[in-house]
Amino acid sequence: MPRAVTPSTANTDTPRSTANTCAPQSTARAKKWSSALAGAGLLAATLTTGVSPAHAADTAGTGKYVALGDSYAAGAGVLAQSAGLCMRSDHNYGHLVAAALAPSSYVDKTCAGAKVSALTEPQKDAGIVVNGPQLDAVTADTSLITLTITGNNLGRSDFGFGDVAVVCSAVTLTNPFGAPCRDLYKDTLSTWLDSATARLAKDLGTMRAKAPKARVLVVGYPSVLPDDPAKCLGKMPVTTGDLTFLRSVLGELNDKVAKAATGAGATYVDTLGPTKGHDSCSADKWVEGLIPTSPAVPLHPNATGERAMADAVLHALGR
Repeated sequence: MPRAVTPSTANTDTPRSTANTCAPQSTARAKKWSSALAGAGLLAATLTTGVSPAHAADTAGTGKYVALGDSYAAGAGVLAQSAGLCMRSDHNYGHLVAAALAPSSYVDKTCAGAKVSALTEPQKDAGIVVNGPQLDAVTADTSLITLTITGNNLGRSDFGFGDVAVVCSAVTLTNPFGAPCRDLYKDTLSTWLDSATARLAKDLGTMRAKAPKARVLVVGYPSVLPDDPAKCLGKMPVTTGDLTFLRSVLGELNDKVAKAATGAGATYVDTLGPTKGHDSCSADKWVEGLIPTSPAVPLHPNATGERAMADAVLHALGR
């Protein structure tokens, strides 16, 4: 089990943080929740840096710490939530890491739905700006940066990998004993990942220039689906063949993100291995299933999953 880290109240969205938060009206937030649940119901099996030289490791986290990324980094659905459509939790892995390190300042710019472009451009949801460019939070005095991003580039709309969820569910009946989703996408998702990770590598270079003394940790995605698709029978409305396909896509996502990270001089943090056996189809879930049994967006880490990701980051920092 990952070690539990209790977040400090000083590391929530208080004046201590300089994060640019977003606060749309509650009706818009409700719409976001409804859309997320509906998309997951159609799937249900989505997948849904500075520098890292040795001398930077000694001071990583003691100065300014900036957390960046998408819904997996934001802790979407995990209580307590803030930042409107960004669905940012005060128990996401960034907050837990900050609580353990006690940095001089902590800025959380994570936002649900973020694609790689959100690092350098305003993030929009249905045309509405919900978060400013995430790299704006990175400054020369930043000593630690964590980042989880790229999964949403598997989709074309604002819902990111939710697109894959809808497609894989919709085509199931066309070939219930085959892999119709795999046959439809072919190499398309691989091509999109190649494009996204090429941009990620470039943005990590920008991050290096903005914060030359920072330690950068690119955090991978946890185990959303099991290695054995039979464990999801009756739990996910996609074929066994497509469960295998989606599991392979998640593996490819992590592999390509890791390659981009290490190529840019960042540290890649594996969370897939530490969360195996606790996927969305397991009896002891750290990643919630189609119908969450604890607060979290479907097919996303719950509070225990976020603690596991925090533990992996702390381990990478030698803590």
